[in-house]
Amino acid sequence: MSTTAPTSVPLRQDVPVAERWDIESVYDSIEAWERAYKAVEARLPEISQVQATLTDSPATLLAGLRLIDEIAEAVENLLVYAYLRRSEDATNSRVGEITDQVVGLATRAEAAGSFVGPAIAALSDATITAWYETEPQLRLYRHALEQIQRQRAHIRSAEVEEVLALAGEMGNAFETIHDSLENGELPLGTIKDERGNEVELAQGNLDTYLQSPDRRVRKDAWECSADAYLKLQNTMGATLTGAIKRDVFYAQTHNYPSSLAAALAPTNTSEQVFRNLLDTVWANFPVWQRYFRVRRRLLGLAEGDLHGYDLEAPLSSDPAVAWDRGVALILDSLQPLGSEYVETVRQGMIDRWVDRAANLGKGGGAFSGGGYRTYPFISMTYQDRLTDVSTLTHEIGHSMHSHLTNTTQPYVYSGYGMSAAETASNFNQQLLGASLLAANDERGWVIAVIEERMANHQRYLFTMPILARFELACHERLEAGDALSAEWMSETLLGFYREGYGAEVVIDPERMGITWARFPHLFMNFYVFQYGIGISASAALAADIMRGDRAATERYLTFLRAGGSKDQIQALLDAGIDMSSKAPIERAFGILSGYIDRLESLVE
Repeated sequence: MSTTAPTSVPLRQDVPVAERWDIESVYDSIEAWERAYKAVEARLPEISQVQATLTDSPATLLAGLRLIDEIAEAVENLLVYAYLRRSEDATNSRVGEITDQVVGLATRAEAAGSFVGPAIAALSDATITAWYETEPQLRLYRHALEQIQRQRAHIRSAEVEEVLALAGEMGNAFETIHDSLENGELPLGTIKDERGNEVELAQGNLDTYLQSPDRRVRKDAWECSADAYLKLQNTMGATLTGAIKRDVFYAQTHNYPSSLAAALAPTNTSEQVFRNLLDTVWANFPVWQRYFRVRRRLLGLAEGDLHGYDLEAPLSSDPAVAWDRGVALILDSLQPLGSEYVETVRQGMIDRWVDRAANLGKGGGAFSGGGYRTYPFISMTYQDRLTDVSTLTHEIGHSMHSHLTNTTQPYVYSGYGMSAAETASNFNQQLLGASLLAANDERGWVIAVIEERMANHQRYLFTMPILARFELACHERLEAGDALSAEWMSETLLGFYREGYGAEVVIDPERMGITWARFPHLFMNFYVFQYGIGISASAALAADIMRGDRAATERYLTFLRAGGSKDQIQALLDAGIDMSSKAPIERAFGILSGYIDRLESLVE
């Protein structure tokens, strides 16, 4: 038995600069951030100074909106720096302090500008329409103003909106608590790796062991990490309950019939889109159960012996793909989008958009994040695997969406809905998968590529819709006046997993049930369903573009450039995808069935 000391995760300062994002391009130090903070804070009174005259004339409205955008953009820059610094090392207490500080500033800025909605809502449609003619530059804000007018019935008085905005910082505390627990204070324990060495599990390296070809290692990692969450299940449950109570509170105070309706309203997404996704996924659980059977056979497991810790087990050796080669594969796959898109990505890698190494305190998973003034940064842990290449191109899809939006749209439209966001990211993965399969027909390579495609779809068209139904159940339970508990949450989620897995996966009730505690997405109410919308839309868009449809390519790039200047479901419709129907989701499951057919043909 080995007596080697546990392998430690490196400290942040020990990560090579080339593997870290260029956070100094935002502010070169915390001291510089603090100076910028003070300058922005000093401008907050300017917001309240325009309140009395905001809707006196089209000129005062335009000036007021421009001022508020200018300050909001500056606050966003401060937030981006703080959040990125916290994500790179949650153990850094100073970063935690400035994050709390700027969240407070953002709350005060939002409260200061909370009069805008009520003031706009009080204007008649005829008045605003006439003002567009009087002041043509106001037309830039037409879509933003129409969004406010559309939600008139849910906008309260200026005084009430100010109080609700001030309460926002308290509402955001639940996610902060979960993040601090998970990334800074939750020891996942130690296991023995494939060589018998003791290793310390962390959010940044957990996936490596969950995906180990050694069944004992992945079983230990799966059980050890799940048990860590189980030890804190009541704390995690109370934290999530607080966030759901927040959602219910805001829905009720804004006169929405439900939390779901309140969450969908800002993006003008119908409940039909949400429910179509869940209904279609549930109807296609047999597709997933067929995949689980094929997976079990490829792993050489007996019937009835596929466990939760086998669902990420490699079906073949994950091809080693070093960073430079991975980037080259991505650039090659993106050629259908044209040279401008490809060269922007290439330069982004040179400019250090990506933070790619594991370190103590760095969160697991991957994300793209930035602001209107910053690079569209990417956080991930690149471990020289084919799956990491796919993760990278996914996040590049997000980052390029932000880049194209920010270089096309004014600040007011720099944001976009998550259904649109997930379309852009999954689109890149669709292109990569097709490119990799076309490049090599060797059995192991084909299995590895299809396995990655299936894993991605399993996350977005299986796990995320299950979580969406779970959060719907949680919100509806609270709205009905019943209590939530960690035990109820686990039992409810487990029931949905049982439906999805059928008889194909052995159920470990406690460890599967606690899965809800692993997903910070649940603190952003009704966020997760949009993954399913995005991956379904991306499949159809990519299929058309890969057929050489140049008009489809231009429609897609126009979609990326639109940002928040259109409602996301309308933007998808303009790109050729109607998410009010089940057809795009069924089309995605058709693609999955084709992958399963090919996998089944490779079973030896």
